[in-house]
Amino acid sequence: MQEQKILQVKELSKGVESIVDVDWRHDSIRSFVVPEIAASELPAQDSKGADGEQLYHPPEIIPLFGISSKMAPLFQESGYKKGSTLSSSEVRSVVINYVKTNELVDETNKNFVKVNPILCDCLLKKSEQDKISKLKWDDLLSRCLDQLQPFHQVTFAGHEPIVRKGNIDPINITIAQRSSNKKVTIIKNLELYGLDPQTVANILQQKAQASVTVTTLPGTKDRAQVQIQGNQINHLAKLLLEDYQIDRKYIQGLKKAPKVGRKK
Repeated sequence: MQEQKILQVKELSKGVESIVDVDWRHDSIRSFVVPEIAASELPAQDSKGADGEQLYHPPEIIPLFGISSKMAPLFQESGYKKGSTLSSSEVRSVVINYVKTNELVDETNKNFVKVNPILCDCLLKKSEQDKISKLKWDDLLSRCLDQLQPFHQVTFAGHEPIVRKGNIDPINITIAQRSSNKKVTIIKNLELYGLDPQTVANILQQKAQASVTVTTLPGTKDRAQVQIQGNQINHLAKLLLEDYQIDRKYIQGLKKAPKVGRKK
C-alpha cells in the first residue's frame, strides 16, 4: 500500500513502524466495499458479541494427581489403583481416612502420624527409613502430593473435561531482538486455552497497528506461534486478562511490558 501511495509508514520509535498518513481520496479506498460476513464465519475468540454477550469463556483448569505404582498401596484401601487421578482434596481425604482406619494418629500428640510400613515405603527416602517414625500432618500430606504424578484437567464450556499428563503450559510471551535492533513479541501455547492464534493475531494487529505473522511452533505439527512487531505486551495483557479473563498465573512474560510513556 505504501508503494501505491495509499498510506505512509515511518519508524517513530525504535523497532516499531507506524502509519502516519492515509490518502482517503485514493481510488482503491473510495472503491472499497466491506464484504458481508455470515455470523458463523466470525471468529469464536471475540471476547464479546454485538449485543455485549460474552462469547469466549476461559477453560476451567484443575490440577490433578496420578497414582504411581509406588504409591498404589496407600490408595488401594479407598478403591483407587495405579493410573487413577485425584484432586488435591480427594488425596487429602484418602490419606486422612487411611490414617484413621489404621489407627495411626499418635496417642500422645495428635498433630503427628505414626509411620507404618506402607507409609514408610511410599513417603520416606531410604536414608530416612530408620530415622523417622512419625510425621506431622502437613508434612505427611505434602510428601504424598510430591510423590504423585502431575496431571491437569481442562474443561471448556459445553464440552467434556480433558485430562492430560503433566502441568498445563502457560501462555508464553517473550521479546526477541531482530535485525536492525528491532524487537518482536512472540506468543505461544494459545491453543491450550481454546484460543485460535490467527484470531489473536488479527486482533493484535488492529490494536497495535503493527505487522503480525503466524508460524508453526518449532518442534510441533499442530501448534502455532504469533509474532508481532515491537514490544506489545501491554496490548496482550489487556486482551488476555481483561477481554478473555484468563487467570494471570497461566500467563508467563507479562513483566517484560514496556513502561508506559517510554519509547519501546
